[in-house]
Amino acid sequence: MDVSVISIGNSKGIRLSKTLLEKYNIQDTVELVLEKSYIILKPKSSPRKGWDKAFKKMHENGDDQLLLNDVFEDESFQEWN
Repeated sequence: MDVSVISIGNSKGIRLSKTLLEKYNIQDTVELVLEKSYIILKPKSSPRKGWDKAFKKMHENGDDQLLLNDVFEDESFQEWN
């Protein structure tokens, strides 16, 4: 696909079509990767986005309790000395 380089103030840029933006879920920022003789644009992902709200809600609902004890009854810490 050919894309024109356009003037943006003192810089240059490219314009991405609405179809590309929707297809690759590109919002406000992209990750630019320089690899050998290629420029790669990747949608910027935030894998932990919203975790803070989810954890707060879990705490409010009492869903943040341990499912397993973090120390087992037969566990010996002597081997770590």
